[in-house]
Amino acid sequence: MLLVIVRLPWDGDLGMHAATVERLRHRLLDPGNPLVHADTPSPYYTPWTVFLGVVARITGLSVWVVLRIAALISLTLLVTGVWRYVRTLSSHRLAPPLGLLCLLFLWGTQVFDWSGFLGLNSLALTVAYPSMFALGTAFHLWALLTRALKGEPAGWVTFLGLGAMWAVILLSHQFTGVVTTLGVLATVVGARAGRRALLRLGAGMLLGAAIIALWPYYDFFALLHAGGLEEIHRSLYQHLFARFGLVLLGVVALAVRARREWRDPLVVFFLLGVVVFAAGGLSGHYSWGRALPAVLIPAQLAAAVEVAGAVRGTLRNVAIWVLAAALGIGTWTQVGTVGYVVGRDALPGAVAAKYRVPWVGYHWITSWVRYGDVVMARTWTARQVPAYGAYTVAPGYPDFFLPDQAKRQAAVETYFGAGRSRTARLGVLRSYGVRWIVQRPAEGGLPSGDRALRRVASGPGGQVLYQVVR
Repeated sequence: MLLVIVRLPWDGDLGMHAATVERLRHRLLDPGNPLVHADTPSPYYTPWTVFLGVVARITGLSVWVVLRIAALISLTLLVTGVWRYVRTLSSHRLAPPLGLLCLLFLWGTQVFDWSGFLGLNSLALTVAYPSMFALGTAFHLWALLTRALKGEPAGWVTFLGLGAMWAVILLSHQFTGVVTTLGVLATVVGARAGRRALLRLGAGMLLGAAIIALWPYYDFFALLHAGGLEEIHRSLYQHLFARFGLVLLGVVALAVRARREWRDPLVVFFLLGVVVFAAGGLSGHYSWGRALPAVLIPAQLAAAVEVAGAVRGTLRNVAIWVLAAALGIGTWTQVGTVGYVVGRDALPGAVAAKYRVPWVGYHWITSWVRYGDVVMARTWTARQVPAYGAYTVAPGYPDFFLPDQAKRQAAVETYFGAGRSRTARLGVLRSYGVRWIVQRPAEGGLPSGDRALRRVASGPGGQVLYQVVR
């Protein structure tokens, strides 16, 4: 993973997070929309990205170096957080490293990548995302809370600090915040916390809620009414056995733990996750499927803890070999991750077939396109161009806080759509102050020889950068 961070493969939302840090570098207190030239709030302006923006502003480092620093911090938080949390579940010396292996490889026979999910391939692609910072911090929160609730409850300051951590996690990545909250509830149930502890925990939660309510960069509670997320998340409910079948070993381990103590924190955590995930599937609220890590994490850790702590004998030996075989299958499934370090050409054929090629990026436009310039581009390109400081006409991702999002998307379609007049296309360019256009020949738009365009550069896949002549 350290070598992956050096390469920092680009896929998915990395451009969004780069753009967010870049806006904060230039205007820390009032950055505006990270993707389009508009003065709107954004849920991507979180305590974590504000910190990264300050780092970028003070050091002058490029956003890509800052994201590598972010990835290194998040990876450290994750490893140490898992280690500390597993220590609250088992004193066996093999439990923490085995827990890490299960979190990375005890998945299925089909690679699954999504932010907030800990498979090795997913981690390689999202290690610089705020979700990974939030998840690493969550493991520390669960570990600290477990210790705070044991025996004589910790003092008020400890619980207030835990409440602040909870708020930072929720603000940094809302879906991971939900998973974190389910883990907190499971920890409280498992600890059988007394009245004094619950009172102090309540004070911490109130402080956390106040921090969330007062966060100046976006209205957290407005996200509760956000729409348009269900279709995007429908795939979370598909191919469950292929993606997560190996986790069933952890479910068996949870059953063993439940027989000993039904209020076991991992058992309660798993059940809460199952309820939320199932409710989302049954009700059509597919975005609730982002709570799936609350199902996977306790099952994966239960498998590690039970095998590590099993009494020596035939049953323990069988459990070890079964888990080893499952981890071997999971490792082979995700072996293509090695390609993010050595490149595809160095991989054997069977491994290369599992390798997912990352995005190339748009470094080739930076000799001409400057910070704050507006670029006309289709959605896939619009997900990457803002990483270099430019804006696009329409955002490459759904934006709940952008009131004219539909109008902007219609404008892009007007420019690129077939059968549109030259006047209409020029009108769009003028309306949004477009200075540059990135397109492929087959995408439409003004013809390459139009007097309003000047071709300035060519990029991968036949892409062309045009300057709009005023």
